[in-house]
Amino acid sequence: MNKIDPVLKLHELKQFGEFGGVNPSITDSATYTFMGAQTMTDTFEGKAEGCFLYSRHWNPSNKYLSDALAAMEGTEAGWVTASGMAAITCALLHEVSAGDHIVSSVTTYGGTFAFLKNYIKKFNVEVTFVNISDLDEVAKAMRPNTKVLYTESLSNPLLQFANLPELKKIAQKSGAKLIVDNTFTPMIISPYQHGADVVVYSLTKFVNGKNDCVAGAICGTADYINSLINVNDGTAMLLGPVLDPLRSSSILKNLYTLHIRMQQHSKNALYLSQQLQEKGYKVKYTGLPNHPDYKLFTSMMNKGFGYGGILTIDVKSAKVASAIMEEMQDRGVGYLAVSLGYFRTLFSNSGKSTSSEIPEDIQKEMGMSEGLIRFSMGLDNDIERTTAIIMEILKKHI
Repeated sequence: MNKIDPVLKLHELKQFGEFGGVNPSITDSATYTFMGAQTMTDTFEGKAEGCFLYSRHWNPSNKYLSDALAAMEGTEAGWVTASGMAAITCALLHEVSAGDHIVSSVTTYGGTFAFLKNYIKKFNVEVTFVNISDLDEVAKAMRPNTKVLYTESLSNPLLQFANLPELKKIAQKSGAKLIVDNTFTPMIISPYQHGADVVVYSLTKFVNGKNDCVAGAICGTADYINSLINVNDGTAMLLGPVLDPLRSSSILKNLYTLHIRMQQHSKNALYLSQQLQEKGYKVKYTGLPNHPDYKLFTSMMNKGFGYGGILTIDVKSAKVASAIMEEMQDRGVGYLAVSLGYFRTLFSNSGKSTSSEIPEDIQKEMGMSEGLIRFSMGLDNDIERTTAIIMEILKKHI
């Protein structure tokens, strides 16, 4: 397994502003001038290096952020989008045509599930959902026309960890691309180093960390990114999910504190999960040795960032979950809200929110309890105090 130091990769990247500013300049322009007509022609044909023609294709601010994300991931190139779903759908649609097939983890973000289950069939593309931890089931689902094997590094919300090296072997046998959503574990896991062909992100979450914008990213080889933004048939170019350059600039600056934030998110999540486990609650966290994928996760993680900021607790019923979450919000633990990676703790009942697109019968088949509460731990400085409040509330309602 290959490992990288994502922080060092970012540190080694030199990006300057137009007048020598330590922050790259924000290019607030939709179109760009050319000193010669032939240069414009060459740019359209992909023959001109360092030239910009139209911001749906490339914007300098977006290029700065894309290059930084590629450095963090250890890929040759990257491209940023206006949302995480834009990144996911562009990456998937770029690989398939009518009559093709996709194999996907069933335990995945609700929006992704809805796209694969309900939307992509409009284009005569079939999808088979599998338990991504059952490698035999995954292998049996692959077909001669399978073009994509799709998974999340750490699944939302059941926290299954994907065995990427083994999934890569399965994908290769069928000539399929392994596309991995790494939203839950930036810096902690580097999917490209473990076999992923393409890595996608919702930058809205941990990477940006402030919940003040919506954005996504796609990372891969230079050839892949160039094909994605090809003016004639590139999915990202033609569908146009362009990120505003002002937002790119903001996310880029936040990216350089990501390692510090992930360390604190992880520290807080580990402490709370240990205390919950000690009291006998049904808690799931990758940093607990009883997590079924603990050893695999530990073997693949980049050291120094912890096990991530997401944990779940099963309180059996949606009614109890609602009462607990409402009181946690009232008492200042955090916010009853979807999304994750924020500096305040966020919690939600997955089956009634971010996974509500998944039918209840499939939720049950997956093992998702109606009382599952997902925590995205914040950057609390006094996690002992936060934990004490949570324990009081749980004791009251369970």
